[in-house]
Amino acid sequence: MIINVYPSQNNPTNQTIWIFSGSSTTQSANQHLRTSGNYDDHDSWDVNGNLFNANEPNRQTISLSPLFSSTNAIDIESVRKRIPGGARTQAFAANATNTPTITIGSGSRTIANLWMSENGSEDSLGIRVSGSNLSYSTGQSSAWRGSGILNKPIGDFFTGTFNHFSGGFFAGTGAGLRVVVNSQVIPEPEEYALVFGLFALGFVLLRRYWQKKKRQQAATSQ
Repeated sequence: MIINVYPSQNNPTNQTIWIFSGSSTTQSANQHLRTSGNYDDHDSWDVNGNLFNANEPNRQTISLSPLFSSTNAIDIESVRKRIPGGARTQAFAANATNTPTITIGSGSRTIANLWMSENGSEDSLGIRVSGSNLSYSTGQSSAWRGSGILNKPIGDFFTGTFNHFSGGFFAGTGAGLRVVVNSQVIPEPEEYALVFGLFALGFVLLRRYWQKKKRQQAATSQ
């Protein structure tokens, strides 16, 4: 299961976008995802390394708002362009535009909050759902989807990939959960096209240069 974190384009100094994707299998019997509370290894986890760079949270619950609102128009359009059927590239799954949601077995809940805490060499992160607790048992299929806005800037996090070290409802360790923090906003497809175009142009010019040089060397040797 994966979380991709980007700076908000609408409010990069104060907010980040959290995009949820992927699936797994639960590993604990007779447990549940909670609506509130501090660390519990059935709906929270430690990551390998320091996730928090500044304004380190201390057992803090932060609201995760659904991405779609009039104040997030640029972010909405950016995500929409990157899904199947969008204007250009298929970088995100189609359900990336939905409200952040987790499904285990036949039950679903909105991911309403993220629980965060600085924890030495392994910082902690967890999800808190809305409505009521979501119960689960061993071996059930689980998946999350959608995207939300968090009132915490990208500078509060270290850039990089963080795998879960312990805890969590998903089966396995290390690869069970991955948090990818990106320091730059979601790149627009046009940027990829521009970079590729410049690379291709440079290759053509370099090839012509070496062809011309070889002809000159051949003419000189005759």
